[in-house]
Amino acid sequence: MRQYDLVVLGAGSGNMLLSEEFDGLRTAIVDPDRFGGTCLNRGCIPSKMFVVAADAAEDARTAQRLGVHASVSHVDWKSVRDRVFNRIDPLHESAVEYRRGKGVDVFTEAARFVAPKVLEVGTERITAETIVVAVGSRPVVPDIPGLDTVAFHTSDTIMRIDDLPASMLVLGGGFIAAEFGHVFSSFGVDVTIVQRGPRLLMAEDEQVSQRFTELAAQRQRLLLDSEVTAVEPKGDGVTARVAGPDGEHDVEAGMLLVCVGRRPNTDRLRAAAGGLQLDEHGHVVTDDAYRTSVPGVWALGDAVNHFQLKHVANAESRVVRHNILHPQDVRTLSNNVAPHAVFTSPQIACVGLTEQEARHRGIDYVVSVRDYADTAYGWALEDTTSFVKLLASRADRMLLGAHIIGPQAATLIQPLIQAMSLGLTVDRIGRDVMYIHPALTEAVEQALLGL
Repeated sequence: MRQYDLVVLGAGSGNMLLSEEFDGLRTAIVDPDRFGGTCLNRGCIPSKMFVVAADAAEDARTAQRLGVHASVSHVDWKSVRDRVFNRIDPLHESAVEYRRGKGVDVFTEAARFVAPKVLEVGTERITAETIVVAVGSRPVVPDIPGLDTVAFHTSDTIMRIDDLPASMLVLGGGFIAAEFGHVFSSFGVDVTIVQRGPRLLMAEDEQVSQRFTELAAQRQRLLLDSEVTAVEPKGDGVTARVAGPDGEHDVEAGMLLVCVGRRPNTDRLRAAAGGLQLDEHGHVVTDDAYRTSVPGVWALGDAVNHFQLKHVANAESRVVRHNILHPQDVRTLSNNVAPHAVFTSPQIACVGLTEQEARHRGIDYVVSVRDYADTAYGWALEDTTSFVKLLASRADRMLLGAHIIGPQAATLIQPLIQAMSLGLTVDRIGRDVMYIHPALTEAVEQALLGL
């Protein structure tokens, strides 16, 4: 059995853990998939590269409102796709070569615990004083009758298809459905989305969710309060039986995309055999310092948290690195301010509490909403649907939540994230800071002054 000082399970954010401070240790990294994890290979980065192309197509089609008469004659899907993956795919081999060149043993087979701190990797067994579990997550495949008889895609595979279908049926109404709905409808695909709830993006603030649903309905066919009860092949595509408020009916599409959630990969790890405690969703249970129930074993990323966000995993990786190197000065990480963005159309960004969460908790709060249309740059955009929504505590004048729907939302929200992280009152960030005129940040400023 090979003995190591440090073994990292997962080459996504786990790979980022291995800084030069570990160069003197006997180290191994284990991942049966590609280096870079979900984010690089089939998540954040490639999907946003597709979104940029979709935004370009949509901007051309909607430029008439500005007096610019443009059109999109053709979307070369293969060129769009190859631009993305010709840049991403070579990174795996270079990452493996880099790690091996630094003296790190790289295992490309799956790891499974056979005992606490003992792993089976292929035909070998390895052990280590310190182990970091960063095995990520994967798409959930629902138990729908007939799904095993049809060709379907998940977010893992949809970006690598050879040709655009004429039509696509999307199961799910979360951020993955919203982003891919935007991409494929912008590329000319007839998109139908089936969502169990009454709105898309139900986890967002209800006002944002409602506005986005209204706008998405102008571009895609939405079947709300509905679910797919069965599927079967139909030529090169699929027929789905959909049950909704008006009963059951069939929906045909050239391609099926399933995006109903993700699950941690801990079940493939035999976590229980390693002595790791899991919660009811399969996430490894840790403390705020990311120590597991087994001394010397740490965990981070999608295997631990429910956010499924790369920037959260990166922050956790930095904390775990510090704690392994400095066991007498352990740091913790609070996820109370964990922002996220949905790169759909319009873009959405959020941090902190939604209004429905604040109501549910019985918090005494105030709300301020400002439309982009109230700013000079909003006039320039001819924007009539975007807004900034802020919640603050009446008791201490601190921001509780920030929600933006509209162009550049993921950028506009950053000063509000910093304010919440640094404990600044709305008075300080609203009155003591200058906001550039006539930038879109004036919508943020006006919402703050409204509070």
